[in-house]
Amino acid sequence: MALSTTLNTAKATLGNTSLSSAVVSNNISNASSSDYNRRAAVTTVNTLTGAITVKIERAEDSALLKQYLSAASDDAGKQKFLAGMKSLSVVMGGEEYTAAPSTYLASLQNALNTYAASPTDITLASAVVSAATDTTNALNSSTKAVQQLRVDADSEINTAITRLNQLLKDFGDANDQVKYATQVGRDPNNALDKREGLLKEISGIIGVSTATRPGNDVAIYTTDGTTLFETTPRKISFESRAAYDADTTGSGIFIDGVMVKTGSGSNTTAKGSLPALLQLRDEVYPTYQAQLDEIARGLMGTFAEQDGSGNPVAGLFTTRDGSTVDFETPQKIPGLAGLISVSADAVATPTKLRDGDIAGVSPNVDGSSGYSNVLYKYATAMNTPIEFDPAAGISRNTTLLSFATDSVGFAEEYRSNATSAADSTSAMLTKSKEAYSNATGVNLDEELIQLLDIEQSYKAAAKLMTTVDELLKTLLAAAN
Repeated sequence: MALSTTLNTAKATLGNTSLSSAVVSNNISNASSSDYNRRAAVTTVNTLTGAITVKIERAEDSALLKQYLSAASDDAGKQKFLAGMKSLSVVMGGEEYTAAPSTYLASLQNALNTYAASPTDITLASAVVSAATDTTNALNSSTKAVQQLRVDADSEINTAITRLNQLLKDFGDANDQVKYATQVGRDPNNALDKREGLLKEISGIIGVSTATRPGNDVAIYTTDGTTLFETTPRKISFESRAAYDADTTGSGIFIDGVMVKTGSGSNTTAKGSLPALLQLRDEVYPTYQAQLDEIARGLMGTFAEQDGSGNPVAGLFTTRDGSTVDFETPQKIPGLAGLISVSADAVATPTKLRDGDIAGVSPNVDGSSGYSNVLYKYATAMNTPIEFDPAAGISRNTTLLSFATDSVGFAEEYRSNATSAADSTSAMLTKSKEAYSNATGVNLDEELIQLLDIEQSYKAAAKLMTTVDELLKTLLAAAN
């Protein structure tokens, strides 16, 4: 081998080791970053100089990335839905259901039975009215809390959309950088890392699929097929509301003119946090509100009195604003749970409940202080089946007490199923993340071994340079 050829080989080897060590050092310094993909120096063989580095290759696995994005969307949707169901559980008073209407209804029935056994006891009469007031307060506060949950969900939707718009803008910038670097032959790897990291974050907000086009250009679509990004971000429209009541319908989310579908089911089909928030705001919370309104309507009907013509009129329970409602028709009255209250006459004179003349005509024609027929009638009526609006999502023909208990069961079934689903998707996400990390992430042990190999190559090149130097000195000495 000619000395010039040997010298060129040594120089090429030193160049390779320098570049390879830089790549390995970069890998090691970014080992803790979840958005960094491992780099590798790719070499080829040159007949004059031997191996030379021609490019820095980024580790990729499109199949595992697709699986990771899908798992991230599933988990984000189910975790957000579970958080919403936990918030609803808090409204009911937690695991003991201390704030649930069913708890107060049971106390009201017990107070009625106790008073019916001793109808002359004024203290027991006041206890019934107090239990009734606790019940209406529970319905009022639950309504307020449920509507606040809707406000909170709406606010989260607005925040998520703002974030999504920014992510899509940043994705567009990163995508342009990748396309430009690819076109002019520069290293696009850092921009690829940034683009992929943004895509992962986007998938947590809404489920996505991607398509790679010529020039390393990427387009993003929702899992429903709506275009989210194609050269430029698509328009996302949403009108946030500052307040909600039982009659309020929240604004839909439109991407490129197409409405985003809500999740469905107790283990939610939501892909990403946005569909889960829509499901909570527009389906779950309103359904629970409908149940509260039906409990309020059932209460008014159960404790109704009769006027002089024998027609039912509101008795112990009425509306705060004095409005007249149709409590006999099995149809929900939106917001009634927030309006129901105990009659001021009953509060002022609790014995009116015993005589049935809070607002109607007393059946206690003799004015007997030992009269208990009305009280027993009310207590029995709470265990008598009545018709409820099927829009409330639970039992249609059942007792008031059972309906209130079923309402708790509805929320707890959703929460339980959501918990199981969230646990499952969390485990799947962990596995997907590990699989993708194993395929594209940095393994410190492997990088350290690579450094040892580079060190050996450097030593060999240095030794070769030293040998060439000595030979050249010998030649020059011989020439003199």
